[in-house]
Amino acid sequence: MNRLVRLILLTFPIIGINAHAAEQRIQDLTLDDHTVYPVPVSVTRVTTISFPSPITAIDGALLTLDGKTPALFQVAHTKGTAFLSLRALAKDAATNLNVRWNNHTYAFELHESADPWYSVVLRSGPEQSNRAPRPVTPACLLGLIDKAKAFGLLQTQQPDAVADVEYADHREKPIVSDCGDYEVQMTEAFRFPQDDALVFHLVIANHSDKPLEHAPEKLEVRVADHVFNPSLTDLVSGIAPRESTIGYVVVSGGPNGHNNLSLKNDFTFVLSRREPTVEINTPDGKDIEPAPLPQ
Repeated sequence: MNRLVRLILLTFPIIGINAHAAEQRIQDLTLDDHTVYPVPVSVTRVTTISFPSPITAIDGALLTLDGKTPALFQVAHTKGTAFLSLRALAKDAATNLNVRWNNHTYAFELHESADPWYSVVLRSGPEQSNRAPRPVTPACLLGLIDKAKAFGLLQTQQPDAVADVEYADHREKPIVSDCGDYEVQMTEAFRFPQDDALVFHLVIANHSDKPLEHAPEKLEVRVADHVFNPSLTDLVSGIAPRESTIGYVVVSGGPNGHNNLSLKNDFTFVLSRREPTVEINTPDGKDIEPAPLPQ
């Protein structure tokens, strides 16, 4: 046999084995808070565990963040990020690690190994992503507005309460719907996946010299050719000349299906105008009698 051919044949199985081993270093796993994930970690390599969105909290035994405190494993994590990295500090070390994400706790069993995983990518299972939203009730919608109003405080003091909330901050550069004599600015937007609902923080400015009367419940939230009306609003119906007001609007899937709206959509907001109520004064408080029919 040709020497070069023999060399290729002898080398090929080794390449195949190394490629297979490399594939085993990268793991794609489905999130399940009733599963304990065994994760092999090395003294000379780093293992990174990634979640779909930022982690709320990390807890574990015999772990160190600075590498100086006596421990069996070193963990590195920056607050607000969706991943953490691990390295074993001793031969045959083993411990458990709990990670809090999206109001659930996920358990990992760490053990030192000569064949570590380099990356663990955790993904939401289909049963979670296709889960039916919770029933929409007025109390639920009011609760979403309250969460939106207190979002900054909750992020700091009760991060679990808003762990799954998607947020778009436009306060520095609001999204403006210019409607001539008035404009609507969207300064913040919140998406609550479990409720299939979006909450918008709006500023409505009346640029005219006349009072602006509108029906908040008929406000139109437009996305391309689609028009959505609010499920609940926290807006006043009258705006004085040259004045502005702020408030909140909730758009939910409702009983007829999902809205499937993303915060990345281009939203336009249009008020439903109405004429001011005209009051008719009657003399002596008497009712106006209908005119007699012609004979």
